[in-house]
Amino acid sequence: MDAVRLIGATRHALAQSRAAEEIVAEAWQAQALAQAVGSHLALHGPPELRSRAHGLSESGGRACSALQLPGQREGGVRAAQLSGLKDPRSVLLGLGGLLGEVGIALVGVACSADEEALYWQCIEAIDATDEAGDRVRGLLRQLTERERWQADPAAEPS
Repeated sequence: MDAVRLIGATRHALAQSRAAEEIVAEAWQAQALAQAVGSHLALHGPPELRSRAHGLSESGGRACSALQLPGQREGGVRAAQLSGLKDPRSVLLGLGGLLGEVGIALVGVACSADEEALYWQCIEAIDATDEAGDRVRGLLRQLTERERWQADPAAEPS
């Protein structure tokens, strides 16, 4: 499945989540998707993006570790369905938006957490989500520079 569709499915599932455990599970799904997108770009993306894409993959993996899920979620890992990225810019814009929504949802869970362990799990995941968002923004900047250079090879990279 194309990454844009997976991002949309994850966004929808996050919006439908009400209980803290559902929100945390969807945050985990979003981070697994960030990891998969980063890995895909690191392997198949433009050479200029591969190093930063690898960083996104690592960041998503750290966030998944922070959001320890007890047992396997019903339906499995959505990111495992990733088959390609037709338009990297659209994927990165969508992923950046999704990560922003995940961060906000996790703040809500942390603020209402009755258990200290859940609170700290959310705090760590918020930090990892913020890092993944930074990496997505860095990839978007680099992609813009690449496109600008392709349009005008005489232009110097910034």
